[in-house]
Amino acid sequence: MQQNQVESLSQVRVVLSHTSHPGNIGSAARAMKTMGLSRLYLVNPKRFPDAIAVAMSVGAADLLDSAQVVGSLEEALVGVTLVAGCTARTRGLSHTMLSVRDAVPQMAAQAAHSPVALVFGTEMSGLTNAELNLCHLLVHIPANPDFSSLNLAAAVQILAYEMRIACGTGIMPDQADLPLAQHDEMEHYYQLLEHTLIEIGFMNPAAPRRLMTRLRRLYARARIEREELNILMGILKRIHQPKEGARAIESEHDR
Repeated sequence: MQQNQVESLSQVRVVLSHTSHPGNIGSAARAMKTMGLSRLYLVNPKRFPDAIAVAMSVGAADLLDSAQVVGSLEEALVGVTLVAGCTARTRGLSHTMLSVRDAVPQMAAQAAHSPVALVFGTEMSGLTNAELNLCHLLVHIPANPDFSSLNLAAAVQILAYEMRIACGTGIMPDQADLPLAQHDEMEHYYQLLEHTLIEIGFMNPAAPRRLMTRLRRLYARARIEREELNILMGILKRIHQPKEGARAIESEHDR
């Protein structure tokens, strides 16, 4: 395996949210290790650590030992710049839905520069709408439409394989020269944006409809760079402090 492939795969987090059966965690760890992935994050697993997980990992117990157990998906995504949520269901309003083959090159390209995450939901119902709101892309595996239900570890195996291939080809989309904003930075922006929209009377907190969901979708498509986010944050802060902003502008003109 080439050095650049190793480095890119080390940037890929596999996040399992609210996994019910420890055997699926072990099997997912095995699937990851066979493809060179090592960063496993577990959001509120029902049973972990567990001997069944170790048994099903079949030699990948080291991934279980180093797994990060966190209390929320937000915690698992701290520092990540691109998040793909794996889902078999289409949504009425959501982020871009791509097949694995279309999504993975974008993930691999970003993994060459910064952390990315592949997020998987519970075995029975998958990712919630709230969890999907935290993703930039929605990824589906184009399985048999008459029987499209995949075991969790099987889904992880497919995504891990595609990531390994994409990270090793050296053929990646053009990347912006500047780093993208991290997930937690964008979440802070969304909180300030929502507060601002309420304060200026643009959004009614009693009946917000799907305004923030639509705005999240818009920003997810834009792939905001960190420098761009600084500009957006500056605009919101100026809205809250217009007098200070006006004085700063006047001072600049006086020079």
